[in-house]
Amino acid sequence: MKLVHMSDIHLTAPGKTIGGRDPRLNFERALTEILRDHHDAELLVITGDLSDWGDRDDYEWLKARLDRFPVPTRLCIGNHDRRATFLSVFPDYSGPGGFVHGVQDIAAGRCLFLDTVEPETHAGRFCEARQQWLEQRLTEHSGPFLLFMHHNPMPTHLEPMDRIRLLDDAAFRNIVGRHRDKIRHVFFGHCHLPLAGSVAGVPVSSLRGTNHASYPVFAEKELLSASDLPEAYGVVFFGDDYVTVHMVEFGYAGPIRVEGSTDYKAWDRETMAR
Repeated sequence: MKLVHMSDIHLTAPGKTIGGRDPRLNFERALTEILRDHHDAELLVITGDLSDWGDRDDYEWLKARLDRFPVPTRLCIGNHDRRATFLSVFPDYSGPGGFVHGVQDIAAGRCLFLDTVEPETHAGRFCEARQQWLEQRLTEHSGPFLLFMHHNPMPTHLEPMDRIRLLDDAAFRNIVGRHRDKIRHVFFGHCHLPLAGSVAGVPVSSLRGTNHASYPVFAEKELLSASDLPEAYGVVFFGDDYVTVHMVEFGYAGPIRVEGSTDYKAWDRETMAR
């Protein structure tokens, strides 16, 4: 079974750029490649920062575009999104308490889509009401579960990024820890970086977005860092006893060498047997 993970598409007005890149154009490029190479995916999940400014026009454009896309899609919201505006265009996403929570069963397990947004801040929150919702969903079903969220649920050890992480991350990890035997993987976005690790013993992963990219400058203590690294999306494969996660850098424009080609052979040591 296969799903596609996409994050931080940051849609904005037509023709506008972020970091010299056009978010709508890059989102279209990603969809085109996904449809070509991964049309058999069971689900596409976009984990937030759908709009750069939370504008209704961006959500209306996104809804119209996804309505024409043949792969089923689920959305999370991020710190650049506006919950009320998003729900005015995607009312079916409204969950208990007005949060953008959701549940969907796929072949690999039960997917839980979490709302980590707190208005007027880029940091994430997972308040008591949201904690209760997650605890109840994990308790009422035998799993396995896949969790999708925007904010990073563990420190990155990049100081500017960790100031806007999920600030209730310890409480979140406590819930995950109580149900770790039922949770296969946690997927998140927000950082614009390829990240992997674990929370309370459960594997987690993240990736660069489909437009602008960050870079891990550990010496920088105040400001977030940006780079010209390629735009990316993720492809995830599930077996009965494994999960494989790829970050596909669709924005890379250089050559790709195939083993056996003239260029590739030139890399081999003369004594290397293949």
